[in-house]
Amino acid sequence: MQANIQLDDIDAGILTALSADSRRSYADVAAEVGLSTAAVHERVKKMLERGVIERFSLRIAPDRVGLLITAFVAIRNDGGAHCRDVAPRLRELPEVLELHSVAGEYDFLAKIRTTHARALEDVLYAIKAIPGVARTTSTVVLTTEFEERPLRWPGAS
Repeated sequence: MQANIQLDDIDAGILTALSADSRRSYADVAAEVGLSTAAVHERVKKMLERGVIERFSLRIAPDRVGLLITAFVAIRNDGGAHCRDVAPRLRELPEVLELHSVAGEYDFLAKIRTTHARALEDVLYAIKAIPGVARTTSTVVLTTEFEERPLRWPGAS
């Protein structure tokens, strides 16, 4: 694992601007942070090379494409030989959008999106069928107040 990379205030401003809208032009970002377009381009290139920026992506409105159910599922493994196989198997399920290894009563926390309750039930059965999964506890989201907030660095404008 690479050590933390030190970023200056200008890098933080660039990351804040692109985090809010990665389609912004470098000229627009440059005007905001007080650099030339070429300088912003070079800084972004270096942050990509160093792994600070992993990728540029888009955000889809889940409800607009029929993904109406969001649930968080806590997953406990059984402590047996299959425990290391649980995460790769969960990755194979397209409904599992995020998977976090956590400390506490459970071992993983998964964010799941499906089209309806029956589809969520099917995913839960699929998770429980994975060798090494001992137990799950689900929390169904009623309303999402916010998610995937753009990163806002302290001190960035």
